[in-house]
Amino acid sequence: MTVRALTGRRRQSASAPRVGLFGLLGSGNIGNDVSMEAILRYLRADHPNAAIDAMCVSPERLRGYEIETVPLFWYQKYEQRLSGVPAIALKVLGKGIDAFRTAAWVRRHHVVIVPGMGVLEATLPLRVWLTPYEMFLLCTSGRLFGTKVAFVSVGANLINQRLTRWLFDTAARLAYYRSYRDAASRDAMQQRGLDTSHDFVYPDLAFSIPTPPCDAGDPDMVGVGVMAYYGSNDNRDQADEIHASYVENLKLFTRWLVDSGRRVRLLIGDASDDKVVQEILADMRAYRPDLDSTWVAAAPASSFTELTQAIAPLGTVIATRFHNIICALKLAKPTIAIGYAAKTVAIMADAGLPEFVQSADSLDIRLLTEQFDELNRRSVEFRRTIAERNALNARLLEDQFHRLSAVLFPGEPPSGDDGHQKPVASTRQFIMSPDKLTDNPD
Repeated sequence: MTVRALTGRRRQSASAPRVGLFGLLGSGNIGNDVSMEAILRYLRADHPNAAIDAMCVSPERLRGYEIETVPLFWYQKYEQRLSGVPAIALKVLGKGIDAFRTAAWVRRHHVVIVPGMGVLEATLPLRVWLTPYEMFLLCTSGRLFGTKVAFVSVGANLINQRLTRWLFDTAARLAYYRSYRDAASRDAMQQRGLDTSHDFVYPDLAFSIPTPPCDAGDPDMVGVGVMAYYGSNDNRDQADEIHASYVENLKLFTRWLVDSGRRVRLLIGDASDDKVVQEILADMRAYRPDLDSTWVAAAPASSFTELTQAIAPLGTVIATRFHNIICALKLAKPTIAIGYAAKTVAIMADAGLPEFVQSADSLDIRLLTEQFDELNRRSVEFRRTIAERNALNARLLEDQFHRLSAVLFPGEPPSGDDGHQKPVASTRQFIMSPDKLTDNPD
């Protein structure tokens, strides 16, 4: 190899952007990981020279993605070894150590991306010293060292806990780029006092993942997506009561499906959901001891790909986890959402199914059975509508990726780019100009 060639290679390596991915990745949550997969696909396609690594919850679970990883929390390596006062002391010490660890990690990067996820919301029980604190450290470090921090298609909501809200709001203000996965998230940040005039709304990142060909499925096969649901961050004192009511209603609905001649597949979106699956299976064995075990069965999935494979044969899906709902919609399955936040209402409205949403806190079984029958009667119509919206969402995310390249990597045109600005996709709900974001039709 000539000296000139070697020098050129060194220059290319030195100029290649270092990109970090940050957040609750590898935690066993399918939605978090598919958001990361979407960003990895974009980076590897448009910026193949980028050096990518991640600061995440479980480095060992991300080995298959072929990126370097470091743990998000210093205390993780002691978590299984200590308890009581020593454990508490190390956790407190760890928060200080994490400030230096996070700063040192951020400093090594040109860009850090927080891929999707509800990183600015508190719709579920949330500890202030975990995600809120880590997002604060990330964005403070980014501003201090000149690293561009990008929140990409993230979720947000109104937050009543002052310290949690302050940490999240400060992080958001310090970020270099912000986009939200629905207009409700952007509106929530505006109400929290953030200037959102330069922010954008794009669909959830999962809509950029290619979807395999899928037919209508078996109309007598129904997916019931469950969740270890204990209410919101505002009603922790009622958590056990909320959980018990939610699980009982799912048991009753599963019984109704079986009595109506439907087979059921129980879907999860997080490793913690398996306990609810086992409760429903035990209830069905007690309710119908003569029933073949294949009629109601778990459909285990640890990735979005596996979840897609589990949902593909089904005719209809009823789900609580946000990315169970998104996966079903991506496959154009008629879907009912048992939601717990505004994001569920938003995604179902965008899919053309606004009337097929219920609250997980006050599930009405009679109404659910009526919704299910209506959904099946109009399944052909809904599949066509959902498919059209899916195609639009994919085009919108292509636009976001092009925008990200221009904002985060201005000196490096995307691979295969001809140098011309791509047009912003037309949209029914998402108007891309941040000053004109509306819910108006075309």
